[in-house]
Amino acid sequence: MNDTKTNGPKILEAIGRNGLLLCYALFALFPLLWMLILSFKPDSEMFGSPFVFHPTLDNFRAVLGQSDFLGALVHNLVISVLAVCLSLIVGVPAAYALARFQFKGREDIAFTFLSFRFAPEILVIIPLYLIYQKLGLIDSYTGLIWVYQLISLPLLIWILRGFFEDISPDIESAAQLDGYTWWQVFFKVLLPLIRPGLVAAALLCFIFCWNSFTFALQLGGGRTQTSTVAMMRFLASDTVHYGWVAAAALISALPEVILAILIQKHLVRGLSFGAVKG
Repeated sequence: MNDTKTNGPKILEAIGRNGLLLCYALFALFPLLWMLILSFKPDSEMFGSPFVFHPTLDNFRAVLGQSDFLGALVHNLVISVLAVCLSLIVGVPAAYALARFQFKGREDIAFTFLSFRFAPEILVIIPLYLIYQKLGLIDSYTGLIWVYQLISLPLLIWILRGFFEDISPDIESAAQLDGYTWWQVFFKVLLPLIRPGLVAAALLCFIFCWNSFTFALQLGGGRTQTSTVAMMRFLASDTVHYGWVAAAALISALPEVILAILIQKHLVRGLSFGAVKG
């Protein structure tokens, strides 16, 4: 009898907690659900009943039938991947140096890197545009990959710095006593240990680069137009095709979703430890 009385409130508490989590999940996922609904809605029923309509694939045919949008997806993929690769090449050694070496101004340098994420992109776009215009980097892969470092590099450094700090220096000393050089310790010992954080940081950087709009709009052009900018043409015409916009947004979001699913194990571990932990 006592067990029944004790388990009763616990069951109600679990039901209430799970119910609140379910409500929050529905609230958080509703924009995605609404975008999915709009992408299958014909223009003639766009302003009718929200959930009762005749599904159609015309919106996807209209979007995918335009070679410019498919080319923009390729541009976005190439620029984002190369930008993340450059961030990894530069950011991993920088994060290690900020975590291991003791030197004057270390925290100031680390905060300076982080401060690049504080300023909105629109605040620096005018001086960057003038600099890029003089250097001839407007509408070039090099220019966009370079400027995307303002988006990805600070985040990568701060996340990986926490992972390096969690690794005891004694592990490096023990590996060097076994005959490993410093480079062998770095690549064969340290990098495998921070792999979850490396994967999580790289994915977050890819998402930020993939979704970048201001830099791609102002510093890009016809040769390097990304999918985030290409979707604007569906809003700038004589008639706004909401279904086309939703279909284009859904297609543009697929690479991020697929990549997150493929590396879900490392992503969960990476976001649970290191610099992101409470």
